[in-house]
Amino acid sequence: MTSTFTVINPATAQPIREIARADEAQTDAAIARAVSAQRSWASQPPVARADALRAFARVVEAHVEELARLEVLNSGHPIGSARWEASHVAQVLNFYAGAPERLSGQQIPVAGGLDVTFHEPYGVVGIIVPWNFPMTIASWGFAPALAAGNAVVLKPAELTPLTAIRLGELALEAGLPDGLFTVITGSGSVVGQRFVSHPDVRKVVFTGSTSVGTDVAAGCARELKPVTLELGGKSANIVFADADLEKAAAAAPGAVFDNAGQDCCARSRILVERRVYDRFLELLEPAVRAWRVGDPADEGTEMGPLISASHRSTVAGFLDGANVAFRGSAPDGDGFWFAPTVVLAEPDDRIAREEVFGPVVAVLPFDDEADAIRIANDTVYGLAGSIWTENLGRAVRVSRGVKSGVLSVNSHSSVRYWTPFGGMKASGLGRELGPDAAEHFTETKNVFFATDA
Repeated sequence: MTSTFTVINPATAQPIREIARADEAQTDAAIARAVSAQRSWASQPPVARADALRAFARVVEAHVEELARLEVLNSGHPIGSARWEASHVAQVLNFYAGAPERLSGQQIPVAGGLDVTFHEPYGVVGIIVPWNFPMTIASWGFAPALAAGNAVVLKPAELTPLTAIRLGELALEAGLPDGLFTVITGSGSVVGQRFVSHPDVRKVVFTGSTSVGTDVAAGCARELKPVTLELGGKSANIVFADADLEKAAAAAPGAVFDNAGQDCCARSRILVERRVYDRFLELLEPAVRAWRVGDPADEGTEMGPLISASHRSTVAGFLDGANVAFRGSAPDGDGFWFAPTVVLAEPDDRIAREEVFGPVVAVLPFDDEADAIRIANDTVYGLAGSIWTENLGRAVRVSRGVKSGVLSVNSHSSVRYWTPFGGMKASGLGRELGPDAAEHFTETKNVFFATDA
């Protein structure tokens, strides 16, 4: 009898459906199908692969509302955000549909012959995605991997598998060969571990916690298998005295409370220059209290529930002994609700150093530019961050000084599919997205042709 697990609606705490939990044999079978599909896929002319990805994008575009409603149901994302996420998947597919014809090698001048390079696909790529942004993060892996000529086996998180399952069905509806893009549901300890250990999975992409990512990297190292890791974050939102304080304060809730703070890019530390610290808090409070938390199916909702009861308990634990300045509101009753919370902190406080992954932000004062950079870097993470200042020179100096892979000046935008994304330090290895992402799913082959008589 097939083992199953139950998927829960986080806004109601009620079960949605039972999902099959794959075992090792089923995982191996999916990988075997991927090996077979990849051989014919890689032999297709680049234009054929490009056309297939564009067809997949068109099918996704036709199902944006369906995918969005599934994400609302399964992940608790507000409907407006979920629509953006579903549309984003189609946009990513369209963007990387241009990659097959751009993956050209080089001709290198050498003596006595001709030297050329080729981009060869790895073969089968195993992609492990988290529960916080199931559709978007999945597309960052499978779109460039497919474009480069690989097959993909995708494992969604057990908490949020529904949109990934539907994307797998839509890929077949779009005409992608059976086995080329397979979604397999199950536990990380079985399916994810098999991606790492199976000899026919030649690259692994993992997004999730730093602790699990470390284990994935260690396993891939034993197999001499390349890995891309996008892990945790404790990003700083740095506000200088010369910034537009009203604009910075109005934008700050969205920078951390979007997706209920369940975002590795969340600006969960606000660093404010001391001489405007009090004024900034005065401006921040009404913005936080106005943040609309409620039914994710409601068009006006800005923040839905946390993903699970256990995660809500974890987030609440960070407030033990914390200096809470003020909070927003959240619904009572069923669902894993948590009010947006602002905490006054010092750099050594736990809440200012560890990833909360919830709607909690720590506000810390700093004295000058050097102090801001020091506090921003005083964490094991280095994923994202924002810098608010009207001084261009300061913006350049601080952006060069902060050790994070993605930074925004006078903005909280972290992700664009046409620009690189990834972290430094304990926030990960490698880069996703951007014009070069498809190349990261290939190996370079060098061939020398002797031409001397």
